Amino acid sequence: MTRIDRRALFTSGAAAALLAATGVSLAATPRPGGRLRLAVPRDGDSLAAVVRGAVFDTLTEVAPDGVLRGELAESWRGDVQARVWRFDLRAGVRFHDGAAFGAEDVVRSLCAHDAAVLKDARIEAIGPLALRIELARGDPDLPLRLADPALFIARDGEVAAPDGAMNGTGLYRAVRLREGRHFLGRKVADNYRRDRAGWVDEIEVVVIPDAMVRAEALRDGYVDVAAWPARDGLRGRGDFVFHPSGESVELATRANVGVPRRIGASGPLDDGRLVERWWLVES
Repeated sequence: MTRIDRRALFTSGAAAALLAATGVSLAATPRPGGRLRLAVPRDGDSLAAVVRGAVFDTLTEVAPDGVLRGELAESWRGDVQARVWRFDLRAGVRFHDGAAFGAEDVVRSLCAHDAAVLKDARIEAIGPLALRIELARGDPDLPLRLADPALFIARDGEVAAPDGAMNGTGLYRAVRLREGRHFLGRKVADNYRRDRAGWVDEIEVVVIPDAMVRAEALRDGYVDVAAWPARDGLRGRGDFVFHPSGESVELATRANVGVPRRIGASGPLDDGRLVERWWLVES
């Protein structure tokens, strides 16, 4: 396919999503509303990263300003050897199906991920909203490591649930997910982070394998963000912002896409958190 089949790719109105490694916001204050549309390649992980960032939460997160803060965890403390940790969890959080979030969901999720950072760790609930993690050896960076989006929390630990049964606590509920092709997420109105993240009403991601076609989708206004677009398809053809720079383009956005003053540098999609941190200056 060398050109966009508009009916096939954009029947629900738009496209898919990503995020940059460095950059400066076009508007200092996030503006709520609208649908952020992103186009990503078929590389096996870009779509999954965006979906994880939209639908699920982790215990901690690295905020846009670079500060580690709680997400599903409200507070934490370790012993002097940094080997035994207690995490106190946020009250009043619910999964998208309405079920209450609790410590058992965290225990089952972390055990199901089988992450190297938790190898040989003993993880147990010590209350409805309290968690104890005993490591095989001390690790003062454990709270930071638990911000890894790959260590997301799902109801009952179903981290490998089928696409149609994704059940997280994230800012966006999955409305439609076609594996390897398309995702549509809609903002959860009563999410516990609604006043500090999740600015757009909907997130739409479409997988477009060809870089030139992704550039065309961005150029023609069918998406707002394109990952790894063909640069020759954009230069001199419109008002676009390139991340991290014009010489090294991992993401390209239309001029009306607002981003935080600082963007996480761990990956071009900001580990998928772009979907809850970016906004539309106009919609």
